[in-house]
Amino acid sequence: MSQTDHPEQEPQDAILKLPAEQKMQDNQPRAAIVTGAARGIGAATARRLAADGMAVAVLDLDAGSCNATVDAITAAGGRAIAVGADVSQDDQVETAVSAVAQELGPPTVLVNNAGVLRDNLLFKMSEADWDTVLSVHLRGSFLMSRSVQKHMVDQRYGRIVNLSSSSALGNRGQANYSAAKAGMQGLTKTLAIELGQFGITANAVAPGFIATDMTAATAARLGMTFEDFQARVASQVPARRIGEVDDVAHAISFLASEGARYISGQVIYVAGGPLC
Repeated sequence: MSQTDHPEQEPQDAILKLPAEQKMQDNQPRAAIVTGAARGIGAATARRLAADGMAVAVLDLDAGSCNATVDAITAAGGRAIAVGADVSQDDQVETAVSAVAQELGPPTVLVNNAGVLRDNLLFKMSEADWDTVLSVHLRGSFLMSRSVQKHMVDQRYGRIVNLSSSSALGNRGQANYSAAKAGMQGLTKTLAIELGQFGITANAVAPGFIATDMTAATAARLGMTFEDFQARVASQVPARRIGEVDDVAHAISFLASEGARYISGQVIYVAGGPLC
């Protein structure tokens, strides 16, 4: 007979080589949703959580834009699906979360990373600029958290990680973004208070300067090349370098892990040094 006929006789070394997701409770990987995961910090986070053994829903405005992230995960042996949704729209959020639950299982890890920039000085900032940024960052995180928490409560387990920013402390030309990212910290602490009794933690990661398309856009707004902008910022950081997307993804990975079960309501600055 083959080893398939007698799985109890499978060699020990073969068992040790099983993917991490197959060694989780009930042989099912935890399902994670990462918003804004088509590129940048979101894509790096999706790849990292997949490497941690999770099945990952790679969510962005356009599902097609998520294909590169999904392909990278599947090529590495992980499981991922692309999901398109505008996180600021309740009906799209509910449809997306339901689709994830049906295909990957109940989502018990949520990373609220989706975001946009509409930088300008206060006297030049339009109401549309303000509303767009607050809607995507803050309303989107609220809607996603509200939808996913139902699955987390049912499972008596959950990890919510919200992306704040060092700009929450204030930043010239970013009244909308700073307000949204400060609001993310208040949302995080409130979620931790309300959901803790159900085995759910909520934390925020606040990156400093990270090399992404969004920070490249900030350099352009200031009339600087991205290389010069990075050099200027790095000279002011105690670590004497700028951050990379994987620096943030590693912090999120820890907060999303089972080992971080007694850490909740915290804001972790990933900024190469103290900011305040």
